[in-house]
Amino acid sequence: MRIAAAQLTCAPADVPANAARAAALAVRARAEGAELVVFPELTLTGYELQALAGDSGLWLAGADDARLDAVRSAGTAVAVNAALRGDGPLPALATLVYDADGAHVTTYAKQHLYGHERGVFAPGTADGRFELGGIRFSLGVCFDNHFPELTGRAAADGCRVHLASSLYGTGDGIAERATVYPGIAEEHGLYVVLANHTGPAGPWTGCGGAAVWGPGGELLAEADDRTPGVVTAVVGAA
Repeated sequence: MRIAAAQLTCAPADVPANAARAAALAVRARAEGAELVVFPELTLTGYELQALAGDSGLWLAGADDARLDAVRSAGTAVAVNAALRGDGPLPALATLVYDADGAHVTTYAKQHLYGHERGVFAPGTADGRFELGGIRFSLGVCFDNHFPELTGRAAADGCRVHLASSLYGTGDGIAERATVYPGIAEEHGLYVVLANHTGPAGPWTGCGGAAVWGPGGELLAEADDRTPGVVTAVVGAA
């Protein structure tokens, strides 16, 4: 299966604009042969915690929220991350997965919240899994991927590909991105697909470098540090 890792510069707290940007990248990924495209953390708003804390209108109401229609109808499966309304007062920081027909496959809520996220989001309590094209996938969101037990459980559960919707910035984020994800691939024998921001992203500047690593940690595809777009690679072979 060919998978695309996306990177983009988000319009701050503008869900329609970011949905349109994501949809355009999904169409591009499909044209390049991708059957699934993975998007960065908080694709629909950018990493705008203050805005998300103050305006619940920026949260998705559910998996069928019409603001995702353009992304869901791009003709390829997508994993898109956003604030998602839950049962309590705080939203989840969630990755929603849809198949190529736009049907909802699964939702994963970030379990390991980072810093100020803890006052804005409710942590998830369960691992994310789904199957597509005969391949079993796991999900993680940014700081989740710094906890080896999460990806270790995925490998033990038969997953072949780990999808990471993340935000890594310039500075320390560059080194973290370059070590954490190939390390997951090597340690657990997983393909790892990283989607990241590029350009302004809340208090940071995204360092780009959306990428795919093979199970031994070898780099299969990598974007540059500044250009919105997608990179693709074939994943999932035994």
